[in-house]
Amino acid sequence: MTTAAIASNFTWVPQAAAIAREAGARLREFYAQGVETEYKGDVDLVTIADRTSEKLIRARLSEVFPEHGIYGEEGTRDRLDAEFRWYIDPLDGTTNFAHGFPQFCVSMGLEQRPFGLKQGEDGTLVAGIIYDPLRDELFATERGKGAWLNNKPMHASRTPVLAESLVATGFPSRKRHASPNIHFYQEFTLRSHGVRRAGSAALDLAYVAAGRMEAFWEFNLNPWDTAAGILLVEEAGGRVTDFAGKPFRLASDEILASNGRIHDELLGFFADMFAGRDLAPIPTAAEWAAQRAAALKS
Repeated sequence: MTTAAIASNFTWVPQAAAIAREAGARLREFYAQGVETEYKGDVDLVTIADRTSEKLIRARLSEVFPEHGIYGEEGTRDRLDAEFRWYIDPLDGTTNFAHGFPQFCVSMGLEQRPFGLKQGEDGTLVAGIIYDPLRDELFATERGKGAWLNNKPMHASRTPVLAESLVATGFPSRKRHASPNIHFYQEFTLRSHGVRRAGSAALDLAYVAAGRMEAFWEFNLNPWDTAAGILLVEEAGGRVTDFAGKPFRLASDEILASNGRIHDELLGFFADMFAGRDLAPIPTAAEWAAQRAAALKS
């Protein structure tokens, strides 16, 4: 399918992609010059770039889709009773951005919410855009129209087992002591081909959709982190659930996305983890020091 044919086949993506590219261009400018950083929580960073990007996206979406609602990470809450609602992360990977680490993106997911739907209920995700401005990679999808990377179709990988898989996760920037994910990280490291923690959940999901990784899991994400990536993974042939295999909800405290082929194996792994079965103990620092001292003597 040609680029022109792809554009004509999409309903929302062409306009949304142009907005994401414009916001990404502003992020590149800020990234090149450096930005002032402040804190909005414990160690949860906010930058001028976040707010500038969300302001731009909000303005542009209101121009091209004036009847759509907007739910943004940096506080935008416009027309939330509308039939269509955009979930916006104007800069996913803020901590990376603030430190000059080149892994961040703009994420825009569109949900259709039939009139009468209760506030706590999910509608249907119908479009998603994730734009990496440093690599100039645009991941785009609409429901039923496949997943695309820079106007070329992309598909989840065909890797059949976890042992041959590259997987990804993330850790909370706040209240890390309350998250059990380090234990999952340990077990995934032992059972997979490798684990990556790059700091942008949206890009991790896009990479699962593109076949660059086989799975992604994380605790306590927000709708603006996941809305676009969920649809990308599903349209690329992957699968997204919670850790028990139930349908994923935007307000869920857990997400498991995969290429689909290893999903049942992953669900079994999570069941074992939560039951405390077949776990490898992590040595304490003192135990490791003792082992090291013994090795040096021998």
